[in-house]
Amino acid sequence: MFRFLLRRLAVLIPTFIGVSIIAFAFIRVLPGDPVALMAGERVMSPERHAELMRELGFDRPIWTQYLDYLGGILTGDFGNSIVTRRPVLDEFLTLFPATMELSLCAIILSVVIGVPLGIVAAVRRGSWLDQSVMGFALVGYSMPIFWWALLLIILFSGILQWTPVSGRISLMYFFPPVTGFMLIDSLLSGQEGAFRSAVSHLVLPTIVLATIPLAVIARQTRSAMLEVLGEDYVRTARAKGLPPRRVVGLHALRNALIPVVTTIGLQVGVLLAGAILTETIFSWPGIGKWMVDSVFKRDYAVVQGGLLLIAGIIMLVNLIVDVLYGLINPRIRH
Repeated sequence: MFRFLLRRLAVLIPTFIGVSIIAFAFIRVLPGDPVALMAGERVMSPERHAELMRELGFDRPIWTQYLDYLGGILTGDFGNSIVTRRPVLDEFLTLFPATMELSLCAIILSVVIGVPLGIVAAVRRGSWLDQSVMGFALVGYSMPIFWWALLLIILFSGILQWTPVSGRISLMYFFPPVTGFMLIDSLLSGQEGAFRSAVSHLVLPTIVLATIPLAVIARQTRSAMLEVLGEDYVRTARAKGLPPRRVVGLHALRNALIPVVTTIGLQVGVLLAGAILTETIFSWPGIGKWMVDSVFKRDYAVVQGGLLLIAGIIMLVNLIVDVLYGLINPRIRH
């Protein structure tokens, strides 16, 4: 298992370097002058402009800038924001718990609903239940996030007034963050109604963000289960007279888990990408909204560091998925 893990880690090194090159080049191909955007409406002299370009290091050759940037990353220095002058890593760690809380709730909702729906659809193949589940999954996968979010806001926040429109918690409550997770911090605060307010603010963004992963997981689970249910060992288990739940839950589901786990791991990237739209629509103070604002401001350090940190998280999740492969099916280790 240790050698299996080392092989997976060795693959991550060139991947990380490739992502760093893409992140470094991405912001520089966008039109716009970061120094001019920093000045805003103020008039800046050519001398002052050249001084700031030299101070920020933008006057040096691109390859020199990249090597300095890569060297800083290896020491844990992702640079400072051009706009706020704060370290990029500090800003990321401050905002990431909000995105992580939203993404965790979304993936839990997707797995808890999607996997059972896929199993039921596979067991009842061809029935009205199977067709209904796959129909809803297709609609969920095809629905644009921003449109779906606006529909839910109009219905539940505007017409029914069951949920708030934006934010993480009502302005009535204020307490210092302990963990960064609003659900936990609201409980620790001891303020009456704080936890309920945090939950109500989390409902709509979670549903919106979970819609596409839920549909993908349900369809993949059904496909994997159908393939496994046709295998000889499943038919043998049925012929032995084992209960249907044992056949499906133990013999079929465990062997169908590998493609399902792969799909769940890949959905982490989908969640982080979807969080950009979701956080923008719901004014959720996470890294998605932070990245969007930084792109418009041409904040090179934030966009570069944010992209690289997000990519690192996705690679870490994929590594965990690879380890889970080895635990589910020991033959994969060899």
